[in-house]
Amino acid sequence: MSVLVVGLSHKSAPVATLERAAVSGDVLGKLLHDVADLPDIAEAFVISTCNRVEVYAEVDRFHGAVNGVCELLARYSGIQPGELTGSLYVHYEDRAVQHLLAVASGMDSMVVGEDQILGQVRTALKIAADHGTLGRSLRDLGRLALRTGKRARAETGIDRLGVSLVSVGIELATTALGAPVRNVLVVGAGAMSGLAVATAARSGAARIVVANRTREHAERLAAGVGGEVADLAGLPDAIAAADLVISCTGASGLVVTEPVVRKAVQLREERKLVLLDLAMPHDVDRAVARLPGVSVIGLDELRDSGGVAVGAGEMAAVRAIVEEEYAVYGSAVRAARVTPTVVALRAKAATVVDAELARLTGRLSEDALSGRALEEIAQTVRRVVDKLLHAPTVRVKELASSPGGEEYAAALRVLFDLDPRAVEAVTRAEVESPNATDQEGCQ
Repeated sequence: MSVLVVGLSHKSAPVATLERAAVSGDVLGKLLHDVADLPDIAEAFVISTCNRVEVYAEVDRFHGAVNGVCELLARYSGIQPGELTGSLYVHYEDRAVQHLLAVASGMDSMVVGEDQILGQVRTALKIAADHGTLGRSLRDLGRLALRTGKRARAETGIDRLGVSLVSVGIELATTALGAPVRNVLVVGAGAMSGLAVATAARSGAARIVVANRTREHAERLAAGVGGEVADLAGLPDAIAAADLVISCTGASGLVVTEPVVRKAVQLREERKLVLLDLAMPHDVDRAVARLPGVSVIGLDELRDSGGVAVGAGEMAAVRAIVEEEYAVYGSAVRAARVTPTVVALRAKAATVVDAELARLTGRLSEDALSGRALEEIAQTVRRVVDKLLHAPTVRVKELASSPGGEEYAAALRVLFDLDPRAVEAVTRAEVESPNATDQEGCQ
């Protein structure tokens, strides 16, 4: 089994393509099951955010798994395979693991060092666990990624220098307005909206208003910063009173339309207005940018801005953490691969010992040897065999943890003439055991 990732991100695809490829809710659950049901895939999880859609899978065969995942991504996005292929990237085995660690550490984010991705990875693992598509291998890999991400933020300056998309958006809005942002309207009341409200408050906004379809959700969000609440029906008035509108709903269609903004502009007395659209798919009608005094900042603009630069020292420190965690993981995986061979060897030795003891017992019992004496002989023989096998099995586990270690396991199988079917049976038993699908600890 090997790890595979097939995906697209802000680095490989335009926002319009990411919008079509993004999945959530019931659709995400269906995609997870369809991926896990592919013949070459044993388990899977999916990271789907406004900046990336990535399928991680434990696979038997590379080509079959890649083709199957690509077909599913094309089907769910509604994008023709030929068109989608140009935006996709594929990582396999070592590269796949290293890519996930880089993602969790914030190194691959649109705004390097932003802290949302760690929660998004955690959510992806939990969703996969809830849908029963997360097995032991990817669960352990997910834990590794979360630990690596936490270390990167705790031990380096990437978390202090990295900022969220909202922070970068507010900086761009300040530039567009030519003055600090004082009045902020947040449309939506989900997780991203909560981040927008908190970031706007930290940035010194004097007035924060939250508008949402469900008023009680808006009230809960606004209460945390002493903000106000507006009804979506009164959106033109709320927009007219704002310097900056941050829209991040989960709606499937436009929320802030051109007629609504045009009406708001008529009430503004020629004051500048900036709309920050963080939704996927986008909330704000791009036609509003043609209205006088109105600027629209979307994910494309955020990507092109480059955000806040993270120093070379911080990046080097994060890379060192990623390499260290990956090295530990790689050693553990290589050592685990030799375990079925060691188990099969000991099982064969036990079978041989039992057969020889049975034959010996039959012969010695004719000489009226006591049962206690026969038991002592049996224990001695077993101890001798255990001692003879101890050193080579311990040593092969040590050697297997180094690059190329699989060769030592192969040599063990040849030297002791182990039946390949016995080794495969041990491997299957490990995969199918209850512990292999234990999904706790993914929170």
